[in-house]
Amino acid sequence: MLSIPGIQEVAAAAIISEIGVEMDHFPSDKHLASWAGMCPGNKQSDGKRFSRAMTVGNTSLRTMLGEVAWIISRMKDNYLSAHYHRIARRRGKQKAIVAVSHSILVIIYHMLRDKKPYSDLGADYFDKLDIARIERHHVRRLEQLGYTVTLTPKYRATEIRDEMVGGREEGE
Repeated sequence: MLSIPGIQEVAAAAIISEIGVEMDHFPSDKHLASWAGMCPGNKQSDGKRFSRAMTVGNTSLRTMLGEVAWIISRMKDNYLSAHYHRIARRRGKQKAIVAVSHSILVIIYHMLRDKKPYSDLGADYFDKLDIARIERHHVRRLEQLGYTVTLTPKYRATEIRDEMVGGREEGE
């Protein structure tokens, strides 16, 4: 559990003391999140979703996850920090902390269930998801500022594939 950024020995011990190490009690990560009180509220009326308070759950676990999330919010160059900043920009810091706390709990569930260490997706994970959308956004923004934009890729897809294939052959 110490492989998750922001979790040190004391936080790991507190989280383990609350949820245990056997995940057989929880059929899925959603059940654990519900038990811990980290599920988002679900109020809908006429197709519109309204913000609600979280469900009541284990307050000491929620507190510890919140502390870890605040630590992660001050870090850089990891997936959870990028997740926090992405949500905080749109929804605010408090909602971002709750979302990151939920993500941490889901990660812990999968680590304990599968008995595998955490592998970070990287700070640029969200940028790699939809490169075309990011390009369109920045081109449109520059055009709004009065620039004429022509994009020329640094590498072609075939060059990148050749480099990857060549790199694997050399490394083997």
